[in-house]
Amino acid sequence: MAPESWASSPSTRTAMRANRSRDTGPEMALRRALHAQGLRYRLNARPLPQIRRTADIVFRSKRVAVFVDGCFWHGCPEHYRAPKANAQYWSAKVNRNVARDIQVDEILRDAGWVSVRVWEHEAIPSAVQKVTDALTDCSGSQEGR
Repeated sequence: MAPESWASSPSTRTAMRANRSRDTGPEMALRRALHAQGLRYRLNARPLPQIRRTADIVFRSKRVAVFVDGCFWHGCPEHYRAPKANAQYWSAKVNRNVARDIQVDEILRDAGWVSVRVWEHEAIPSAVQKVTDALTDCSGSQEGR
């Protein structure tokens, strides 16, 4: 392990590198529930080609992008706890992630998209309701386009 590594130990580095960026448990559960309702979507796609950010679930025709945010990585106000080791690094990292999330939401909104953020700890029925509400709200506003 390089001395300038973000990890406080080799075992921490191994554990953190094993975290998945896609196909996580909460994401898969939400996808299964949406699919069971007959909804079809794109996975891990860029809603807008000009931005280098991917949404976990994208409904292109409705212009709805769904992000399933992990509590640690996105600074959940309910569950995020800063680690004791390397706290300065992780605080800055999570703050950058939160700022990026806000920026992506603004870019999508300005382009006529709806961004739906779901926390990993949210109950699946509640998350499905958020997504279906966004899809329903977008149905009327997309007719004139």
